[in-house]
Amino acid sequence: MAKQFTRADRVAQQIQRDLATIIRAELDHPQASLITITDVEVTRDYSHANVFYTFLGTTEQGKDIASLLERAKGFLRSQLARGISLYKMPELHFEYDHSVEHGMNLSRLIDQASSLPKAPEEDGIDADDENTAGKE
Repeated sequence: MAKQFTRADRVAQQIQRDLATIIRAELDHPQASLITITDVEVTRDYSHANVFYTFLGTTEQGKDIASLLERAKGFLRSQLARGISLYKMPELHFEYDHSVEHGMNLSRLIDQASSLPKAPEEDGIDADDENTAGKE
């Protein structure tokens, strides 16, 4: 059976696609090309949209990007309204997406753990077997 998507899911996907295009093409800022929209969540009444983003760069650039998105959210909302037919365009709320960062840290930890030398294996004797062998 095919998975059923709600209208809010489809609207969120469309907002994500259009917003990524608008940021890349129409924002006149050198760091706009560093922004990636990773997810959008729209409330059931379409009044709010949480936009999750990530970027390539330093923490200081991240602060600049956050303020850029906050300053441009009115413009971005009006540009979205031109391409998406909704009774009311959701108010945009931008949040930095930490999942990419957490994923990279987890991957690094897995790589470190797999590069550690393996413990020498005993010749088929468990530690429990050694403790009980002398008590018989």
